[in-house]
Amino acid sequence: MKKIDYKDKGSILNPLKNLQFFARKPVTEILQPRPASASYRGFHINDLDKCIGCSSCQKICDNAAITMVEIPSIEEDASKGLRNLRPAIDYGRCCWCALCVDICPTGAIEMSREYVHTCDGDETDSYFILPQETGIHGLTFEKGWTKTADSDLLDRKRRPMGEMLPAARIDNFDEIVDGFTLEMAVAEASRCVDCGLCEDACPAPMHAPNYIRSIYEGNLEQAVQWMYETNPFSHVCGRVCTHICETACSLGHGDSDPIAIRWLKRYAMDNVSKTKIKQIARKGKARKKSGKSIAVVGAGPAGLTAAFDLVKKGHKVTVYESLPKAGGMTRYGIPNYRLPEDRLDQDIEVIQSVGVEINYNIKVGVDISMAQLQKDNDAVIMAIGMQNGRSTRIPGSDHKAVVKAVDLLRMIPKGDKFRVPKSAVVIGGGNVAMDIARSLARLQKQKYGKVNITVTALEQLGKTFLADDEEVTESREEGIEILDCRGPRACEIDDKGKLKGLHSVKVISIFDEQGRFAPKYDESDAQFHSAEMVIEAIGQMSDVSILGDDLTEQLEWNRGRIKINENGATSVAWLWSAGDMVKGPDVINAVADGHRVATDIDQYLQN
Repeated sequence: MKKIDYKDKGSILNPLKNLQFFARKPVTEILQPRPASASYRGFHINDLDKCIGCSSCQKICDNAAITMVEIPSIEEDASKGLRNLRPAIDYGRCCWCALCVDICPTGAIEMSREYVHTCDGDETDSYFILPQETGIHGLTFEKGWTKTADSDLLDRKRRPMGEMLPAARIDNFDEIVDGFTLEMAVAEASRCVDCGLCEDACPAPMHAPNYIRSIYEGNLEQAVQWMYETNPFSHVCGRVCTHICETACSLGHGDSDPIAIRWLKRYAMDNVSKTKIKQIARKGKARKKSGKSIAVVGAGPAGLTAAFDLVKKGHKVTVYESLPKAGGMTRYGIPNYRLPEDRLDQDIEVIQSVGVEINYNIKVGVDISMAQLQKDNDAVIMAIGMQNGRSTRIPGSDHKAVVKAVDLLRMIPKGDKFRVPKSAVVIGGGNVAMDIARSLARLQKQKYGKVNITVTALEQLGKTFLADDEEVTESREEGIEILDCRGPRACEIDDKGKLKGLHSVKVISIFDEQGRFAPKYDESDAQFHSAEMVIEAIGQMSDVSILGDDLTEQLEWNRGRIKINENGATSVAWLWSAGDMVKGPDVINAVADGHRVATDIDQYLQN
């Protein structure tokens, strides 16, 4: 250590020199009162009702001053993007930067300069400092920091998606949506706050925050790799997913638009080569064969997802499909203008490239029995979808000109011939009803030069209507009339046996007090809708006749559906069930079902 040279102390009389100041008049400078700085931000206020627990405040805090705390009394709902987490602030770490306020999607967090001191019982040395908008004196104080348009860190408007104009699209089945450009995709991806609410909501669940970040960074191959960890139908879901992730998106809870997660998925998939996607899909495939074999009945999203997973685990999988091509309702139920056939084909080709074998034009129960499948395999998966339409069973609904929407939607991509009606009425208000209405509208425009389609639905537009808002808007743009709150009463048949149209009445209510389906009508408000064809689009059901009598008797049933456990296993040891026949028509839920069943079968085979 360096030696320190100390200063000479001097004379012991030096302090006496200060006596000379005793006789002098003191100089006093009077200071003016200083109010608290206007920029002093105070303590945090969090509106518990506005807060959704997204953790954006915690993630932006560089000082790690925010901890998300679980509040059991607060209800959480992943499908709506709601967590029961709320921020707790450590003021030993907080630097009052207010970035947490500026990033909050819902505006729940503010900062206040008003405090109330409260004691815990009689212990005056234990107290909390609580910010409130009004103190004990009843005065209102200006908040220390509230987010403004200038300080807001969020980009609140999503990039508009271009699409084909109605006049250009109405006479063809070309894809309507343009898709993002590079600049649009990067700008949209930059809006993500990485809260993960979207991933919580996704049934698969897809790692949306990860692939969105990869898109923002320009690494599309990495984005696709994130997608293929949980979804081998990413081309399909990039176009027709129900995108519950966007409903959950934290930005959508405030006064801003949710991130266009579905379109970002589509952008990445469309801009990575098929060869590269196949390489990505094969990653993680087991090198060693297990010696086990599984049969899958039905080549829809659920069956093929399960097959994809099981093949990658080393098992042999054979899929049996009754139709000429794979895809199930994604091919034979969704029109090309929403899901181009080549995009679906690519997803299926990638799945086959990992080793999934698909046998086409084989109807189980006719060409091969379930008993034979059981004999030849270690496990069987039923993933047949919901290929049969339901009937209203109103008078006249058995007429040959009254058809099911799913039957017509299946005929169009197969190229089957049928007479295109000059006028048609669709019964139903879901996306299937919109799909058949818009498909027929295109065929009418091609053949007759004009559109004459009416959709009647029990539900009320803007409130309980089942179809997506964009489907309703685009249908109307294409000349389709949509009549809500109308219930079908009868199909009118003339004396010569020809269909004349549909009678409908006004709907008063759809469900009873117990929530059961029990529509009530105002019979005095009746209408007649002239039509050459009436299409029923009120729901679908599975054709379980392929099971055979013996197996049907062995299985347990729940309201017409095969009863399964949480992993898709039925009451018969070797049989699992997945997809639409279990969960209902929804691609992403079918994918999730496929994963669940594959995981359970793999464990079953190992044991």
